[in-house]
Formats: sequence, C-alpha cells, structure tokens
Amino acid sequence: DICTYLTISPQHHNTITPSHQQISTPQHNTIKTTIMTINEAQDEVIEQFQDFTDWMDKYQLLIDLGGDLEPLDEKYKTEQNLIDGCQSRVWVQCDMTDDGRLVFTADSDALIVKGIIALLIQVISGHTPREILDADLYFIERIGLKDHLSPTRSNGLLAMVKQIRMYALAYEAKANA
Repeated sequence: DICTYLTISPQHHNTITPSHQQISTPQHNTIKTTIMTINEAQDEVIEQFQDFTDWMDKYQLLIDLGGDLEPLDEKYKTEQNLIDGCQSRVWVQCDMTDDGRLVFTADSDALIVKGIIALLIQVISGHTPREILDADLYFIERIGLKDHLSPTRSNGLLAMVKQIRMYALAYEAKANA
C-alpha cells in the first residue's frame, strides 16, 4: 500500500473514493489515506460481486453503486466530457492532483451505466497516468460484466475505458512535455 497525504481543495472535494481509509485532523484540511493499487481495487470489486450468484442481484449492486456516486457538477456535463459510443449519456471529467494522480468524476442518465462508470472510477481514480495506462482491467471479465451486458452497453463500456485511457495518455504527454 502507498501512503499519501492529499490536500482537499474545493474543486477536488471528491478526490478520495469510499474504499480508502481516512483520518482527518481538525487543525489541517489534510487527509491521510491508503491508496490501493489498481489490482487491489479490482480484487475488491471481484469480491463484492462474488457475494451474488444471480445476475439480477448483480444488476442491483450496479444500480446501488451508481446511486452512491457523487453527482457530477453541472458545469462538467459538456459535449467535451460526453462519451462517444454510449447509447446512454455518460460524462467523464478528469483532473490531475498536485502529486500527479488522476481523479475521475462521472455521471450518466442510465442507472446501470452509472453503476458501471462508478466501478471504473472505484478502480482507476487516484492513480498516476502511467499506472492507468499499464493496468489490465481484468475485473470486467472476471465479474462477468461483458457477458451480461447488451451489445450497446458493452460498446459503451469499451468507450468509457477508452476515454479513461485517453485522459491518462493526454495527462502523461502533458507532464512529459
């Protein structure tokens, strides 16, 4: 585990995802957090889904995860943040923290799709562009998500992953320029 101190700024109020441990001190607006590796986060998602054998329960879990997702500020619901290739409307916003980690926020007008993007954020957000680009997102296959989505939702999932990787690539190129 990597131990990091993150300063919370108004524009990055949701830099820390629910899977992180938080200790706040009253004197400082700083939170100590243990950031899971991408693979640890994926394993946690796989474990969550293994609790259910029926796909109706898994869909409900996705809907619940989407419901827990912090709402995306309306100013980020722009054409630029809209994912191409999704049947539903999905917006993904990406920002880089001072320590070079990418923080993703997102929203969708469809409940299951919102749950899917919440899963991706749970696994990817808070990591460096290189970690994201090098990640093998095996959890998608292992929880059976691809097999249980309609072809249009499956294409949308691929488009979301592609957009997340494009953000990582752009931020990495910008950092190396």
